[in-house]
Amino acid sequence: MKFKISCIQMDIVFGNPIRNYQIATELIEKAMGENPDIIVLPELWTTGYDLTRLNEIADQNAIKTINFLQESAKRHQVHFVGGSVANRIENEVLNTMLIISKDGQPVQHYSKLHLFKLMDEHLYLQARAEKGLFQLENRPFAGVICYDIRFPEWIRAHTSEGAEALFVVAEWPEQRLAHWRALLIARAIENQCYVIACNRSGSDPNNKFAGHSMVIDPWGEVIAEASTNEEILSAEIDVDLVKEIRSQIPVFEDRKPEYYK
Repeated sequence: MKFKISCIQMDIVFGNPIRNYQIATELIEKAMGENPDIIVLPELWTTGYDLTRLNEIADQNAIKTINFLQESAKRHQVHFVGGSVANRIENEVLNTMLIISKDGQPVQHYSKLHLFKLMDEHLYLQARAEKGLFQLENRPFAGVICYDIRFPEWIRAHTSEGAEALFVVAEWPEQRLAHWRALLIARAIENQCYVIACNRSGSDPNNKFAGHSMVIDPWGEVIAEASTNEEILSAEIDVDLVKEIRSQIPVFEDRKPEYYK
């Protein structure tokens, strides 16, 4: 089964949700020219890393963003891996990925487990341990956020349950671009799955971001890769290839988890 994917590598306006919804609307319209089945947005695309103001600008229960994605999905008849947003629930703020089907139905949400101390996430965000497993068109996928890709055990916890593609949304800094590429390719190879990674472009007061959104096949071959600029990266994946590759090299059958303690 084939899916056309469009990753929106947007330049997020620091701390300005109103403007970011406008930019996302424009880029979604542009992405529809590629006739995608799934549109992917980057991490914290409504606020950027304006962490000190999250109590003011976070989306209460992610309601505004859910409504935005639902309306966009129904209007364009496209599935959304809706990046992640600062999601305020009572007195806590989570970094939450939102999955919305093309008929506007919420499919899944996943809140980032591994908080990145170098960017002070642990001071302003709360972690959650629920997995990011979901299905679109009856195919099993998974979603994780940025720093999560440095934890292969967490990725394997998803792919061992059958996920055929891993969606990664991020604000990955430019100085660690080599790590971004190496980690994503490694996750694809070791999990024998597609990796669809949507990073942001541009900069904020403290960071310059790498861009280089990528689509990688289960052999670790890079199908498509963006530049550092704001752009839409589109590629087609065939998830039936995953089963074929997993049968050729039966990594999942040959695992010995009883020794991995």
